[in-house]
Amino acid sequence: MARRPTIKDIARRAGVSESAVSFALNDRPGVSRDTRARIRRVAEELGWQANSAARALSGERSGAVGLVLARPAHTLGVESFFLQLVSGIQEVLSAARTALLFQVVEDVDAECAVYRRWWAERRVDGVLVVDPRTGDPRPALLAELGLPAVTIGEPGPPAGPSAVPGPSAVPGPSAVPGASVPGPSTGAGASPVSSVRADDAGAMAQVLEHLHGLGHRRIVHIAGLPGLAHTVRRMESLRAEAERRGLGPDHVRSVVTDYSDAEGAAATRRVLAEPRPPTALVYDNDVMAVAGSAVAAELGIPVPHRLSIVAWDDSALCRVTHPRLTALVRDTAGFGRLAAEELLSVLAGGPAGVRESERPRLEPRESTAPAPAHTDS
Repeated sequence: MARRPTIKDIARRAGVSESAVSFALNDRPGVSRDTRARIRRVAEELGWQANSAARALSGERSGAVGLVLARPAHTLGVESFFLQLVSGIQEVLSAARTALLFQVVEDVDAECAVYRRWWAERRVDGVLVVDPRTGDPRPALLAELGLPAVTIGEPGPPAGPSAVPGPSAVPGPSAVPGASVPGPSTGAGASPVSSVRADDAGAMAQVLEHLHGLGHRRIVHIAGLPGLAHTVRRMESLRAEAERRGLGPDHVRSVVTDYSDAEGAAATRRVLAEPRPPTALVYDNDVMAVAGSAVAAELGIPVPHRLSIVAWDDSALCRVTHPRLTALVRDTAGFGRLAAEELLSVLAGGPAGVRESERPRLEPRESTAPAPAHTDS
């Protein structure tokens, strides 16, 4: 195995002392501009990289940010959202020569344990937090640790004071689209927690407006995990928009799943077997929507003539399925880029803020059509 170059190797090649190399590579005064440039040139030629453990012990940055995903592992291989999100994050971090440390765990308790370990080991400079939850303990924990963070998605209500020792998160102000505004305070000496968010409520309003305009009055939302803040917001928006149009829970409602194709298919079978089945289904991701379309075909229910289908996230699956699925189109990679940019800004000393991505737009395709005639309301 090839030996990694050391500061001593650089000093010998550059004809300077080891202390001069240390000053030059750590941007400290004590060497001339020409000497600093020569030392850095030699270090690059030798392929030298700072040792992350030594850098952490000295109090310097690790050059990495973390992302922990607490989701059922079986749902990740088929869902395109996180692949697109991570690709956007990585695009920004790569340009900034910052590494992404990624880990999948079984639940939020395990996620919090990872944050504590990373903080103790100084493995990361900050973290990106996904899937905000109701009663979320993570903002308070990150504030307690002093670990800079950006929440991807609008945070839910904070956990109670007994959930995690330390200060509780305080909701921040409303976001200004495309801009960063001051974020939530997390207590004296605590690190700031920023967020980037999407307008889930506005997106659901678009979906219901489209289906209601087509004459649908029995609509079921096949939702995701019930503890996630965005699931709650989508369900609340659906209910509010339905009530505004005079439709109660006997007409429009949500059922929760784990985002998998199996549970999406099972939920579809249940609601289509009801005495008064829905004429339209809204799925919280593309995978469940495709699974639901397959169930409808198996049951002999034609889409869209007897059943309309909408997918929350557009993807290649939605565009190659027959009929092509009406879906919400959004720049998920751009969402990831926005989150990574915000975290790098905070790490550079910028203020915590709330940034809002562009609102998703509904793309009508062949899976939605006017509600069947002669259906009772």
